[in-house]
Amino acid sequence: MIKNVLFDLGGVVMDIERMNCVAAFKRLGMADPEEFLGDYAQKGPFMLIEEGLISPDGFRAEIRRLLPSPVTDSQIDSAFEEFLIGIPRHRLEAIRELRKRYHTYVLSNTNPIMWNGKIAREFAQEGGSIDDYFDGVVTSFEAKCMKPAAGIFRYAIDRLGIKPDETLFLDDSTANLETAAHLGFHTALVSHGTDMTQILARELKS
Repeated sequence: MIKNVLFDLGGVVMDIERMNCVAAFKRLGMADPEEFLGDYAQKGPFMLIEEGLISPDGFRAEIRRLLPSPVTDSQIDSAFEEFLIGIPRHRLEAIRELRKRYHTYVLSNTNPIMWNGKIAREFAQEGGSIDDYFDGVVTSFEAKCMKPAAGIFRYAIDRLGIKPDETLFLDDSTANLETAAHLGFHTALVSHGTDMTQILARELKS
């Protein structure tokens, strides 16, 4: 019996577009941002900040080493946040309604720049915060581990106090879902062009 719904953030709750971020860093003068920025995983300083291994200031310092001209912190942060498009209002409403019947949680590969910036602003659309939609949150930068590694799922199990066999996990990455399924989670793929609300209606119809 499903008691919990565990959401990936980018590509499930929030719309994302990798190429917007690539283009933004190219405008700052970075030669090959596509080498660092992937749809599901990052490399170099982009990976280090998502794993919580460098601070936002450390990330900015590393990015400056890849740029030909001086830039401000704000320019770097704004370019990074171009990865995120936003959260359609109907998804926030759907999560609020879902929370009346299930415990809701987030498990996200993300970083403190986005988390405290664009992500926080998107969850404030209805006048509240992310805590108004979820009973608990696990981020990669806090856990010092990234999906699809099993370690972050085990961290989430312990931190959130959830049982995999009572939890439906939604993600847009098959690799992440494979790890979750191996650990006993119920899983559902939110493929590109499919809204998470459609998946919830299908998976929780009973």
